[in-house]
Amino acid sequence: MTSVEKWMTKNPITIDQDASIIEAIHLMKEKGIRRLPVMAKGQFTGLITERMIKDYTPGKATSLDTWEVHYLLSKTPVKDVMNSSPRTIRPEEDLATAAQAILDHKLYGLCVVDAKGELVGIMSVGDMLRAVVEFAKSEK
Repeated sequence: MTSVEKWMTKNPITIDQDASIIEAIHLMKEKGIRRLPVMAKGQFTGLITERMIKDYTPGKATSLDTWEVHYLLSKTPVKDVMNSSPRTIRPEEDLATAAQAILDHKLYGLCVVDAKGELVGIMSVGDMLRAVVEFAKSEK
C-alpha cells in the first residue's frame, strides 16, 4: 500500500489563529479550498473549515442585517471557531489507514503532522480520489 505522504497536499495554505473569520472566508474562496490549518507562531494549533464557519454564522432568521453579520465576522478571530483538536495522521501511514479514519469519523480530510507535531500536509477526500483514479488506471 502507498503512504499518505505520496498523495497528500504538501505545504498547505494556512491561517493565523488571530486572523478574522472574514479573512478565512476570503482566503478559502480565493484559493478554492474548504479547510485551513490554523497556526500560532509557526505551530499547528487547529483547523477551520467552511462548515465550521457556516455553523458559526448567524442564520437568515436573525435580526442582524448583512452589515452587522459582516462586522461580527470581521471581529471574530479564527481561534474562537476552529477545532483545536482535529484528527491527524502521520505521513508514513498507509492510504488505507487514512481512508478508514475519514470514514470512521465522517471527515472530509485529515491534517498530516510529522513526529514533532508539525504540519506537513493535508490529506483530503479529493487527494484520496486522485489516488483511486491512479490505482484504477494502473490496473488496466
